[in-house]
Amino acid sequence: MFARQQGLLALEEAADGEVDPFTNQGLTMLVDGVPVEQMRQLLEADIDISQEHNEHAARVFESMGGYSPTIGIIGAVLGLIQAMFHLEDPAALGAGIAVAFVATIYGVGFANLVYLPLANRLRAFHYHYGLYQEMTLEGLLAIAHGENSLQLERRLRVYLKGE
Repeated sequence: MFARQQGLLALEEAADGEVDPFTNQGLTMLVDGVPVEQMRQLLEADIDISQEHNEHAARVFESMGGYSPTIGIIGAVLGLIQAMFHLEDPAALGAGIAVAFVATIYGVGFANLVYLPLANRLRAFHYHYGLYQEMTLEGLLAIAHGENSLQLERRLRVYLKGE
């Protein structure tokens, strides 16, 4: 309603105060008079690139979760090799076996308690941020088309279902 009453140039102050780079970029495009279809293409490309970048970060942690148990098994094998050198000394044998089990627990524990949950959490966060960007894009395009506020509210409410 503000943009319809005051004009798109009135959004310049809102753009300057916006902390989200995506929203700032969209508001700046509105103020600068970028054609609607060009604005849509640029912002959709920004969303796609952002999602790909964010997915890459999640894949890094997912890979770490995949390799972590393997590293734990390597530690277990090294611990058992160390234990084999001390077959005649039961005290040293026990320590080597303990190292083997601890290495396995660390590998599996880090995978299942740190890396994989972190990858899933990143994916969930970036999914919701992607929805936010899409909702913002729809709002910006509606403002550019001069839609009324009730119509815009109904359109954006779809993005909030399930939140």
